[in-house]
Order: sequence, then C-alpha cells, then structure tokens
Amino acid sequence: MLNRVERIFVDVAAMAIILLGLLIFADVVALNVFAAPLPDTIIIVRELMVIAIVLPLAAATVSRAHIAVEFVTNFLPARVVNWFVVFGSLFALLALSPLVYAGTKDLLHQWHTGSVFYGDLGLPQWPGRLAFVVGIGLTWVRLLVMVVADAATAIRGGEITFGGH
Repeated sequence: MLNRVERIFVDVAAMAIILLGLLIFADVVALNVFAAPLPDTIIIVRELMVIAIVLPLAAATVSRAHIAVEFVTNFLPARVVNWFVVFGSLFALLALSPLVYAGTKDLLHQWHTGSVFYGDLGLPQWPGRLAFVVGIGLTWVRLLVMVVADAATAIRGGEITFGGH
C-alpha cells in the first residue's frame, strides 16, 4: 500500500515540476511580449516547489537514495553497519516528528482562519501546507516501517540490503 502511494506522489511531483517549467516559461513570455507578468506566479511556483520536493521524499527514503557518507562504515562488519542504519533511520524519525507536529498545527491554523496569500488571485495558504504535512507524514510512516524491519533484520543477524549503490 505504501509503495503505491509513494509511486503516486512521485508522479504528482513530476507533474508539478513540468507545471513549474511551463508556468515560468509562460510568465517570461507574458512579461516580454505583453509587458505584464502572470498574476501570482511567484506564489504558485513556491507552492509547486513544496509539492516537487516533499511528496517524493518517502520514495527516496525507501530506496535509501539519500546522501550518505560511507567511508567509515565501509570498513566495519555488516552486523555493525546494520545497527548504524537502524540508528540513522530512528534519528530521522525523531527529527521529522516536530516537523509533522508543527506542520499539522500550521495547516489546521491556515484551514480554520482561511488565510490567503497577498496577491492578485488571493490564493489560499492551506494547499501547500497540506502537501507538506502529507509528504512529511508519509516519510515518517515509511521511516517507522523501515526502523522496525531493519531492526528485525539486525536482530536476526541478516544484512540490510541497499539497492542501487
């Protein structure tokens, strides 16, 4: 189930990136041809960047595609490396917890107050907050699943595999 949701989020993020490019292109054309930019382009681009960056985070996490410095762990036995992996995932889980809490709190505030961006279109602020909370929340759930699975593998004495490295 998580894999399917992560795949959908990656697809949505890819569409957001394409839309970003088209929107910026259209804004530049409008500015140079009609001497008038598209309304609220900066706000829309900023909100689309949240979607493009945060939604695929869980998929990157499950693929273990985050940047990692391995020059020390390459010399350690697999059993020790396994526990470093579990510790790193647990640390990331704990680090994301305040982001999930604060993001949810801000989302609820934006939703209840009906806050809008100052601009020509009066766009609501909650959609970008929702994308942030959903993306970070899914990443938190994925990390929790990985911590449990990796800890079980480490306890059994197995080796945690890293695809694509």
